[in-house]
Amino acid sequence: MNGDCLITVEPQVSPQIAMAPRNSRQLPPYRLASRAAHPRSTVIKVGEALIGGPKFVVIAGPCSVESEYQLVSTAKAVKESGAAILRGGAFKPRTSPYSFQGLEEEGLKLLARAREVTGLPVVTEVMDSGDIPLIARHADIVQVGARNIQNFSLLKKLGKVNKPILLKRGLMTTLDEFLMSAEYILAAGNGDVILCERGIRTFETATRNTLDLSAVPVLKERTHLPVIVDPSHAVGKARYVGPLCRAALAVGADGIMVEVHCNPSEALCDGEQSLTPRRFRELMDELSALAHLIQRES
Repeated sequence: MNGDCLITVEPQVSPQIAMAPRNSRQLPPYRLASRAAHPRSTVIKVGEALIGGPKFVVIAGPCSVESEYQLVSTAKAVKESGAAILRGGAFKPRTSPYSFQGLEEEGLKLLARAREVTGLPVVTEVMDSGDIPLIARHADIVQVGARNIQNFSLLKKLGKVNKPILLKRGLMTTLDEFLMSAEYILAAGNGDVILCERGIRTFETATRNTLDLSAVPVLKERTHLPVIVDPSHAVGKARYVGPLCRAALAVGADGIMVEVHCNPSEALCDGEQSLTPRRFRELMDELSALAHLIQRES
């Protein structure tokens, strides 16, 4: 060695690894999301709803916020039928730049107005990390859409937000990749993550996407985080939404997110997959009957 000294350098341990359990070598890479590390199921309280608890939670509302009348009338209708949380997009990611992109901040104010009128907590999507403070001021749950599932810088910033995060599975995302995305939020400090299966891309063209209901029992086995299902975005056709909502309940999901619009034929976004308030009320009755048969609360 020509007299050179050997210097041993201690590796730096990140805070995320330091907070992992001591038996982390036996855990999957999504250490904090793993049921092996956290055997008890996580229950997230939003308003009066307990997501991940014994009751099947229904989130409902329009794909996008279009006007005060449209949003408030739909919010009243879904609450009367038994929905626990109101959904509505203020910032809308669209494939075409010429499609309706949402009302943005005005849409957030309308969501806050609908919450004031109905008492329903609201969930809406964030697309840009710069909008996180604005959205967090108005929303009770912050949604990450399928397009941003691996936007890791956004996920890390949402880990610092004191609001539950609803994380949607991407079109081409494996379940391990899905859980690793959740891990980014957990590792940054936010333990309130809700996983949402919303369909994956396959060779099938009869529906918009293919709803992967098998993801529900697999995720419930692997992670303590609550799991919900979004059939509306999966199939893209309102006539298929009801059967898949019932299937989500039967397969063990913690809840569903359904698109409802007071006038789907006039909707500016995803009208074809939106239920009318009347059909939503019928669906809620169907879910109640099914929940009774399988001894589940609804």
